[in-house]
Amino acid sequence: MPQPMQARRRSLVGAFCVLPLVLARGVHAQDKPRDDSGDGGPYVPTPMVIVERMLELARVRRDDVVADLGSGDGRLVIEAARRYGARGFGIEREERLVGFARDAAAQARVAGLASFRQGDLFDADLRSATVVTLYLLPRLLVRLAPKLQAELAPGARVVSHDYPIEAWKPERTLEFDVPEKEAQMLPPQTKLYLYTIRRS
Repeated sequence: MPQPMQARRRSLVGAFCVLPLVLARGVHAQDKPRDDSGDGGPYVPTPMVIVERMLELARVRRDDVVADLGSGDGRLVIEAARRYGARGFGIEREERLVGFARDAAAQARVAGLASFRQGDLFDADLRSATVVTLYLLPRLLVRLAPKLQAELAPGARVVSHDYPIEAWKPERTLEFDVPEKEAQMLPPQTKLYLYTIRRS
């Protein structure tokens, strides 16, 4: 799944060796063909400057539980734990990336706070989450919005990278350029959308 600066990389960066671009869709030799209707597209690692801005925009605190849907190599959940002491979990379809994330959490010494599991994000139990981070294609966000609204408690924050949740009005948006994205053949323009769950 997309989970697409180097300016302030800390000790955590050592836990993230350069990863190959791994496609979340497709059939492995040992797997049966699967329904990819919930597939968010190719995995693209999120530059660390965006990770930091997403966590800052969500106002992550020590008492938060951060859920990253389509967690890739785990860097968002790991940074939330390392920087803020927050607990968190990541849901990722690609088994290999889950392994990378667990190894990275151990290397960053936050394995007790950050957990990762393979699965479909639509099957994940989000009721414990107070912050949800997303880098998913728009068609998935359309399907995901009712689940977020139903399972998250009032006051929970949702931050989406590059793609808005069309049915919702963002509380705040943040726009900036990230030249590192050009190396991934993406435009440098980056937009983050902050939403807060409210009950009508």
